[in-house]
Amino acid sequence: MTNNFPKNAIDSRKTAWLMWMAASIFYAYQYVLRVIPSVMLDNIMQQFQMDTVIFGQFSGVYYIGYSLMHIPLGILMDKWGPRKIISTCILFSAIGILPIVFAEQWIYPTVGRFITGIGSSAAILGLFKIIRMAFDEQRFTRMLSFSVTIGIFGAIYGGAPVGYMCEIFTHKIVVGILALVGVALAIATYIIIPEIKSETDENNSMFSNLRDVLTNSKVIIICISAGLMVGPLEGFADIWGPKFLTQIYGVENSAARYLTSMLFIGMCVGAPILNFIAEKLKDYLKTVILSGSIMFFVFLMLIADALSIAGITIGFFIVGICSAYQILAIYKASTYVNKNSVNLATAIANMVIMIFGYVFHGAIGTIIKMCDGLGTNSAFCCGIMVIPIALLLGTIGFAVVFRMDRTGRVN
Repeated sequence: MTNNFPKNAIDSRKTAWLMWMAASIFYAYQYVLRVIPSVMLDNIMQQFQMDTVIFGQFSGVYYIGYSLMHIPLGILMDKWGPRKIISTCILFSAIGILPIVFAEQWIYPTVGRFITGIGSSAAILGLFKIIRMAFDEQRFTRMLSFSVTIGIFGAIYGGAPVGYMCEIFTHKIVVGILALVGVALAIATYIIIPEIKSETDENNSMFSNLRDVLTNSKVIIICISAGLMVGPLEGFADIWGPKFLTQIYGVENSAARYLTSMLFIGMCVGAPILNFIAEKLKDYLKTVILSGSIMFFVFLMLIADALSIAGITIGFFIVGICSAYQILAIYKASTYVNKNSVNLATAIANMVIMIFGYVFHGAIGTIIKMCDGLGTNSAFCCGIMVIPIALLLGTIGFAVVFRMDRTGRVN
């Protein structure tokens, strides 16, 4: 996935900023769709008679569709441009949630969830492409952090406010409204993003670029380590957080959704803050290692039932800030490959991170069911314990890469 689009294809700064804003809004929209299972957990489980294992699969299959389409969509976006690909994928995202409205068996919303994941994949890939097309490379992490801040607002408004709408209306009506919003967004995006043709219809270096990325040990370790550290957002905040808080800490559903939203609010703040810190320190790896260590400590305290409600609020806000490590990790992975492989390394890093979203969802649900005989509280603690264990392993992985850099190991 080389960057085949000339800079002069974008005829003005206004166009560049409009393209970036359209892609950022799509990123926010797909975040709303991503957290729907958390907000509508009880409704969906009752409607389709799901247990925790099936619900975990339903929630997590999103990440399979999301991850599998990264490389194909990246190639198509290089060849045909972001206009057609992003607009079409927005429609896919919206269509995928409709089985919740019309279906009666759980298999159909699960397939729809997979389709939503496929469509949502173009949000971050579109941002990668548009930022590199429209802005200088040194502004990549800064612009991406602003986009993530906008996107996380989608996660916040996919939590408490959407949950409130479900209480006023029904969850099916809310899903229908979100689908209509997606159709309108697809049309607006097609109008805003200009038709930009690739300078070449061929991608002769694709396989050599792929080999460059997949044979680089630093890139592979960063990708896996970043995936292991994604549990607080893609395992806890996306799905299991509100249920854990109501079960273990006895808070009401509305309060649990509010507390969980602090993770997303923290990431809104953390995206530009961590980028600023990393730029000032001129060391992305140290910033990521510190972030992983903090998240590990907070989740140990949470599972040990050692936090007050105020402590949870502050702790989740801090964990949210630290969760912005993903931006630094994705960019750092791209610095270890040649310039023709940068887009591919970026896409693969994000792909691996999102695959771990499926792993966390399925693993937590399965462990909760396996430990059900210990009592509901103990079962939930066992399931969520996956997150700090993975955080520790991921932090160690980044420390290994840091050590490799200091000892001068090239690959």
